[in-house]
Amino acid sequence: MKIAFVGKGGSGKTTLSSLFIRHLADVRVPVVAVDADINQHLGPALGLDEEEAAAFPAMGAHLPEIKEYLRGTNPRIASVETMIKTTPPGSGSRLLRVVEENPVYAACARTVPLDDGAQVRLMATGPFNESDLGVACYHSKVGAVELCLNHLTDGRDEYVVVDMTAGSDSFASGMFTRFDMTFLVAEPTRKGVAVYRQYKEYARDFGVALRVIGNKVQGPDDLAFLRDETGDDLLATVGHSDWVRAMEKGRPPSFELLEETNRRALRTMHETADASYDARDWDRYTRQMVHFHLKNAESWGNAKTGADLASQVDPVFVLGESAAMTAAGALAPS
Repeated sequence: MKIAFVGKGGSGKTTLSSLFIRHLADVRVPVVAVDADINQHLGPALGLDEEEAAAFPAMGAHLPEIKEYLRGTNPRIASVETMIKTTPPGSGSRLLRVVEENPVYAACARTVPLDDGAQVRLMATGPFNESDLGVACYHSKVGAVELCLNHLTDGRDEYVVVDMTAGSDSFASGMFTRFDMTFLVAEPTRKGVAVYRQYKEYARDFGVALRVIGNKVQGPDDLAFLRDETGDDLLATVGHSDWVRAMEKGRPPSFELLEETNRRALRTMHETADASYDARDWDRYTRQMVHFHLKNAESWGNAKTGADLASQVDPVFVLGESAAMTAAGALAPS
């Protein structure tokens, strides 16, 4: 299951995504967590100290290695240099699973221990640093995440949770269509629900499953406001949390001490995300992947690489768990 957390800057999406990740790990669901926000705060929200977070490997810095591994023996991809963030997999490509060891995880992921033996595998795009100022776009960094999601075959009881960049910046790539469920975190304010309306409008034609999580909800008036503004899309609400306040000070108590009302919201989110698996359509997923690849190829990719990137599309390939088994067999040593 691929889950995105989006929302206005300051809405609490990193906090909510970290709580959801902790909940999944607590019930022993395998999780790969990805910090794809320009402000890299997911690691500290999961318990890393500042030094550990600063030393975390950046996916963007390992992009050539990621491409080389994913390219595999795909004859349609002539070289790593002709791969862009939207390059789709095809026959011969290597595919990723949540529960496995591979060179991508070895280079970019680290295991973060949580409570009572629970753990999560964490990856991060890397921060926007001084050398990028004035010369680079942050979306070039999240390209590594998009490429990995394009090559990921995940099952019902395994999760990839991505803390996305704030607001409508998520629509700067086709990555917003990569998820089984998108949780939009909204405060009970006009600005909070404005991002919801914009996101829903942009996503309308792409079959994006969108549910709203109300955050910082302090009473019946806040709840009524969110219900009026978001209707049936409102799934759950989270109120004040002494546990979260302690976590933000770097002193998180045991996760079992999280308030029951907030734990109930996390269980509702888990059940809803789990149920979305039944609506998964690998054919549509693959078509959307190809759609955005062709758009990127025409607008800038062909000129940048000097190649016709449309030729990378394998017309008979459909991503899915059966494709993963075929790929594993084809790439296994004889």
